[in-house]
Amino acid sequence: MTTPHPGLRGDPVYLDYNATTPVDPRVVEAMVPYLADWFGNPSSGHAYATEPRTALARARARVAALIGADAGEIVFTGSGSEADNLALRGVVLAAGNDRPHVITQVTEHPAVLETCRALERLHGAEVTYLPVDRDGLVDPAVLAAALTERTVLVSVMAANNETGALQPVAALARITRAHGALLHCDAAQTAGKIPLDVRELGVDLLTVVGHKMYAPKGIAALYVRDGTRLEPLVYGGGQEHGLRAGTENAALAVALGKAAQLAEDDLAAGGNHRIAALRDDLHQRLAAALPGRVRLNGPREARLPNTLNVSIDHCRGHELLHAVPEVAASTGSACHSGEHTPSPVLTAMGLPPERALSALRLSLGRWNTPEEIDTATRLIGRAAAGGERDSGPASPGPRERPQ
Repeated sequence: MTTPHPGLRGDPVYLDYNATTPVDPRVVEAMVPYLADWFGNPSSGHAYATEPRTALARARARVAALIGADAGEIVFTGSGSEADNLALRGVVLAAGNDRPHVITQVTEHPAVLETCRALERLHGAEVTYLPVDRDGLVDPAVLAAALTERTVLVSVMAANNETGALQPVAALARITRAHGALLHCDAAQTAGKIPLDVRELGVDLLTVVGHKMYAPKGIAALYVRDGTRLEPLVYGGGQEHGLRAGTENAALAVALGKAAQLAEDDLAAGGNHRIAALRDDLHQRLAAALPGRVRLNGPREARLPNTLNVSIDHCRGHELLHAVPEVAASTGSACHSGEHTPSPVLTAMGLPPERALSALRLSLGRWNTPEEIDTATRLIGRAAAGGERDSGPASPGPRERPQ
């Protein structure tokens, strides 16, 4: 992508694409007619409904094509959190078990974890939270041991939003389906960044989120494998195959469909490899600027091409970002009454508190350039070098080579 984005002119360098992506101008162009001109209700029976109804079907097909599904298996929702809720709650209530069993893992997104806790509290579900290893990955053997006769659903994300760690979804799905349960996969961070095929993965339900792939906020989709029974989350007029009532927002659906088409084209052109090269350049430059102090969090290979999570010894992540306002990035730590606590994801991976508090999540995207990587490296390196001088002597951890 060489044309500058109108929202990314000047400072700061944007390295927080995992939080949200700028809306691609081509997506805006595609959706505007459905805000300005083609206003009809897709469910109406007159001429004003024709174009919105056609556009909705076209958008559904485009989202399906991105993930290897059929158009009839796509349900539009208002957010990834809603899609996750529909998947988890929908399966549990449709199962009709007195005490249904759900399995997830400890580093899931809160949209899944909080839904699981609500299912425990409100619907008598039993939930097993699987541990992860030092790379943040679920061991398929641990999943197999956790399955019971009452297990109705397993929910494991495709890629972690902090580290980019790619879960062994296909292996987990084979085990789950052989046991007779369903598998849901939150692919909010994965769709559009790497090739994704629901048939090859073997999943029954999969979440796609618009604002993670250059569409606006407020639109997402849930893939529901044909024949999968769900209890609706929103009752009413029967839209979205009866699973999500409410007049469809044709403009936002068109936006997600266009974003899916652009993502598919970008993957075919090798855009993911371009971003991975920028990510690796960023990592190598930081490691060279701060010898022995930059530590990769998460797997070296099995991760998203755009995600770099590193801890920098002798620096707190939030303090470092505060010192470099010219770079927009994030940490996984949370602030409570002025006190920062380590990222639950990194803690679950077994990282000690100091290393977890030193973490930066640098996530790249469509509009990042080599010049921005050079700028970000120089600024972060300079601030981290100053931070080490200010912090005084500290006991170094074991040295790690750049990964």
